[in-house]
Amino acid sequence: MIDSRKPAPMSRRTAPPALKATGPGVRVAASSAGTTRLNKRMAELGLCSRREADDWIDKGWVRVNGEVAPMGLQVKHSDRIEIDKKAQGRQATQVTILLNKPMGYVSGQAEDGHQPAVTLVTAPNRWRDDNARFFFHPSQLRGLAPAGRLDIDSIGLLVLTQDGRVARQLIGEDSVMDKEYLVRVSLGDTLVDVQAAFPAEQLARLRHGLSLDGQLLKPAQVDWQNPEQLRFVLTEGKKRQIRRMCEQVGLKVVGLKRIRIGRMLLGNLPVGQWRYLAPHERF
Repeated sequence: MIDSRKPAPMSRRTAPPALKATGPGVRVAASSAGTTRLNKRMAELGLCSRREADDWIDKGWVRVNGEVAPMGLQVKHSDRIEIDKKAQGRQATQVTILLNKPMGYVSGQAEDGHQPAVTLVTAPNRWRDDNARFFFHPSQLRGLAPAGRLDIDSIGLLVLTQDGRVARQLIGEDSVMDKEYLVRVSLGDTLVDVQAAFPAEQLARLRHGLSLDGQLLKPAQVDWQNPEQLRFVLTEGKKRQIRRMCEQVGLKVVGLKRIRIGRMLLGNLPVGQWRYLAPHERF
């Protein structure tokens, strides 16, 4: 069993570039250097994802300096971008779901006979203590995708979202969102009091110094929570990263549970159940 009694420390994240907000659906950047493709600029400003931007542009829902924008338009950072109320209305209906993923489910599409975690998002599986003022509707499953991975043998907090802004915040190229895990480990034949048998210099390597796929990993917070369990806080998410990190220092992962993403805690959400991200909640 994973022990999740110790609270998670909060980490400080860099604020996004300042924007001049000139009204609903309008954004103008404070910077004025260079040009950028419109869909990328809209994503940078937090208006939507690139895919959503292309859809809105195609529908004529985006204006730049008062003119309907064509696909592929290059814009300056000082250009005025306006979004039609139809796009804003569609975006307001998008949902983000927090799921306590059980073992045996994959994060994304079905593979090797294992069901994807999204199949757990049903009305009966909604946590009864969820007080978000949303009503479940099958249309909320359309475009609902995982914002990050949690492998089949791992449990805990998984985010599924229709909102490209949330996905970009959690897994975008420039994301620095921290994620916290509780990891039970063994060391060879040592199953108890692993902490006493594990060299301090190897713990230092877990914190910084390991490489995966030919790239040096970013610094991580790694500490013992009890003699058999480590607490990891990462700001990146390579495939099976924690398990592969542990292998490099001689540890075997016995159990892995994600308990936090940014400011959002798994909390008391029961295994296999889900809840909505409420409008006032932020990662």
